[in-house]
Amino acid sequence: MIEELLPDTVVAVETYGHDTGDAPLYPEEEALVARAVPKRRREFAAVRACARRAMEKLGVPPQPVLPGERGAPQWPSGLVGSMTHCEGYGAAALARDGDLAALGIDAEPHGPLPDGVLSAVCLPTEAQRLHRLAEQRPAVHWDRLLFSAKESVYKAWFPLTRKWLDFSEADIEIAADAGGDHHGTFRAALLVPGPELAGRRLTHFDGRWTVRRGLVATSVTVPHG
Repeated sequence: MIEELLPDTVVAVETYGHDTGDAPLYPEEEALVARAVPKRRREFAAVRACARRAMEKLGVPPQPVLPGERGAPQWPSGLVGSMTHCEGYGAAALARDGDLAALGIDAEPHGPLPDGVLSAVCLPTEAQRLHRLAEQRPAVHWDRLLFSAKESVYKAWFPLTRKWLDFSEADIEIAADAGGDHHGTFRAALLVPGPELAGRRLTHFDGRWTVRRGLVATSVTVPHG
């Protein structure tokens, strides 16, 4: 599901139902979840098993994936990547840093956001667009899709800036592909100064989305040029 949202330069590995079983952890990782509830430990281990399979596909020896600043994964030198997990699903996506400057992925259960969450993450302009989309294509939970897109934007933003990006600092416009309700694109206009790449300051991030198997998934990729 995630792979179809990403360019060919990205290796994506996913798991449904955390079918990696009791995936082994490195001692440094084990220490982080030693007191976690079983569900948290399974999710933590499963998504790291996905990340290590992606490393192997890129010819990189598998190694620990530890959280760094603000919880962002610390990837092996020469790689950029992102991970996500939710109930019954986990995925990791990796690319060589010569192919992409950054990437972000996110997956969420395809259902309405809990009460009060949308008002905390949504700009007035976004709310207007979501209302129109809901009238045109009611099969999609657009509020959950917006939340997921903002998560992917942040995951791509942070490695480039090492700064926090508030939900209110990116204005996201979502579009559905012609002929289908269940996939499309989005653009996140940055409302604060973006990072500089190749001598140019970024003003927006572009992403893709899909709704399948009871999940909504989003991705953002940031090219060097």
